[in-house]
Amino acid sequence: MEIKVNLKVFKSEFNITKMDCPSEEQLIRMKLSDIEGIEKLVFDIPKRKLFVFHNADVNIINKSIEELKLDSKLISSIQNEENISSNEKSETILLWSVLVINFFFFVLEITYGFISRSMGLVADSLDMFADSIVYALSLYAIGHAVAKKKQIAKISGYLQILLAILGLLEVIKRFLGYEEVPVFQTMVVISSLALIGNATSLILLQKSKSKEAHIQASLIFTSNDVLINIGVIAAGIMVYFFNSKWPDLITGTIVFGFVIIGALRILKLSK
Repeated sequence: MEIKVNLKVFKSEFNITKMDCPSEEQLIRMKLSDIEGIEKLVFDIPKRKLFVFHNADVNIINKSIEELKLDSKLISSIQNEENISSNEKSETILLWSVLVINFFFFVLEITYGFISRSMGLVADSLDMFADSIVYALSLYAIGHAVAKKKQIAKISGYLQILLAILGLLEVIKRFLGYEEVPVFQTMVVISSLALIGNATSLILLQKSKSKEAHIQASLIFTSNDVLINIGVIAAGIMVYFFNSKWPDLITGTIVFGFVIIGALRILKLSK
């Protein structure tokens, strides 16, 4: 006869100073995925907080998080009295919606970026691609082994770095050589459409009112994308007024830098 034992569930709070984007969230999720007895992880990225609901040894959890070197600290561990159920279905649908929007505008921006000779648009498209990777990894994690997810993260990270480096080399080439002024009308129109896409994503994420980490992290990423879109629009306007390629190339260089930083964070997931 099988005897069922109802184990006490504890709620442990961690402060993680260096947790500021979806990459750190995924890193922590994969690190803790092998520990039996973890019921749920709740992230509050803006406040750098992680709440672990578990019946496992809190010292083991704390040690695993410390190994990531994200400047973490165990704040408290008390017996849980909250309902820890989650609405994964609605959040999965939401993530799919944001993923589709990001990937659509990645294709649109990179296509018209080359057509209009705008490195700002090309760089912004790769930033959208980076976001798509993060959302896709979050969705892919459901029902798949950690090792497989790490492999996908490694491939995605290196691909993103390769594309960003090729973009930077093209920027250098255009800085040094003769290049026609980008088509500012295309820059402004396509960036405005991408801005509408990101604004739509932001509204969907805010309406969800979810406190889950991947949703909160998506809010941060999408807010940053809105600022980048505005930057490319501004560069297009300056290209028109100054009849110069420089505003576009400077904007492209800055955004490519952000893309490489994002790729390095994604590569952390594969270690």
